[in-house]
Amino acid sequence: MIKRLLALCLVTVLALPVCAKNISGDWHNDLRTLFLRNNAIIYAINLRTFSAQDKNGNEIIDENEESGNFVNAVHELDNLVKMGINTIHVLPVTPVGKIKAMGTAGSLYAIYDFTTLNPQIVSKQSSLSPKLQAKRFVKECHNRNIRVIVDLPSCGSYDLFLEHPEYFIKDENNNPVTPLDWTDVRLFDVGTEKSVNEDLLNLHKKFVDMLVEIGVDGIRADVARLKPKAFWSELIKYTRAKDPEFLFIAEASKLWNQPVSKYALNTSVEDLFDAGFDGYLGSYVNLKNMTTSKELITTVTDDLKLFRKYDNQKSVIGSFSTHDEVSPIQIHGSDFSKMIIWLNTTLPMNSYYIDGFPTGDMYNYQWANKIAPSSQTDDVYYFSHNGQLDIFNFSRKPQGKDTYIYDEFVLANKFKAYYAQDLSIAQFIPLKSSNPKVFAYARAMNNQSLVVIGNLDFNSSQESVIKVSGFKPNMRILNLRVQLNNNNEYTKGKIKAILTPGQIEVLLIKRLVL
Repeated sequence: MIKRLLALCLVTVLALPVCAKNISGDWHNDLRTLFLRNNAIIYAINLRTFSAQDKNGNEIIDENEESGNFVNAVHELDNLVKMGINTIHVLPVTPVGKIKAMGTAGSLYAIYDFTTLNPQIVSKQSSLSPKLQAKRFVKECHNRNIRVIVDLPSCGSYDLFLEHPEYFIKDENNNPVTPLDWTDVRLFDVGTEKSVNEDLLNLHKKFVDMLVEIGVDGIRADVARLKPKAFWSELIKYTRAKDPEFLFIAEASKLWNQPVSKYALNTSVEDLFDAGFDGYLGSYVNLKNMTTSKELITTVTDDLKLFRKYDNQKSVIGSFSTHDEVSPIQIHGSDFSKMIIWLNTTLPMNSYYIDGFPTGDMYNYQWANKIAPSSQTDDVYYFSHNGQLDIFNFSRKPQGKDTYIYDEFVLANKFKAYYAQDLSIAQFIPLKSSNPKVFAYARAMNNQSLVVIGNLDFNSSQESVIKVSGFKPNMRILNLRVQLNNNNEYTKGKIKAILTPGQIEVLLIKRLVL
């Protein structure tokens, strides 16, 4: 019976339509609304690699090959639609520093200029200006009902320091401050809560002007805690006067309670929300270290308690895997990726994925940290963080070969889109599990409920009895997972889950009202 219902569920959900094209071409930004309802399915891309043409397969873009840019990226957008993506997060599009750089192209986060676009992502084959190329790219995204978020770097390149030392904090020896081990950037002197640096604030306003002109729908602020509440309040107010639906996401987490330098600010998450941020990174990057259900459930409930403090809605992204994190495949194998997919789908959050995730890219580059024959920076090495998306060089398009992850990715995104309205208001209900390694929760929807059960032990199988109030074994149960062996036992008010290492189950139970 369960197998027949599973087959029926897969056929039904896979037949659901993907994002319809915006045929009229008349775009109205709705990103804040989408995000605050937890309906955004966000895909992060590095334009230098997103559509890179690596013809000889050496994983680096040589002089006779084309790196990713605004023009050829358009050809990849239909693939995002097929995967169910409705929002993209574009990693920084501003020019990068070349002095004291990391990698042969320079880190995307070593910003050199706030007012122009990175020439590295501008097609030399097009007669359009850089801004017109960017406008066309954003318009093509909007034509497919894909919203666009652009990253705002937090620190300046050494090149920018040499031209404008007045923008930067100096130490006791009058040297610019290097935060942590970010040796290619220097710490901006943004001022304090009582006295904001107006010159830097105006530069950020010009950055916003450029994005609004291009048609961008939101900003993700890198290391947002480095700027004071007053700075962000003014910038967000300035932006919302232009577009009330413009989204602001802060890269911030409760996990980061230490400043990146003794000279740096460490603005709290609460102050960032007070300043007008709609959401933040959250603490889900720590899933890889969680071993008990309590850790995961507490992370969710703490966020919900935090958001209830504000009159204006707030939300969070499913930051389980980002460009700063090692590929899930390297951490706990493909089962970890599948767990991330369904947590993104079923928890009260916005789904978030990095380019290459849906196919299981391990981001192991054969040239990593070797001497390069040529470079656009003063770094003669192909600098790389092992297991992380390359943001330092002109490299291949992110792409793995795991079709099973891809199938679940597509299915989960279609499910989330189909049930978007229900999930946006569904109550989050932690369920009691007899095994601390097995988490369980429910989302109460209209005359049905989602019950999600997962094993945080990626080495051993685990069993657990889950208490589900009102559950009856004769209720219709649809298991949404692809190719899953279901060995559960169902009795009144209880589900005995028998889970393989890292297994997650997603049960849609009809007539279950919690």
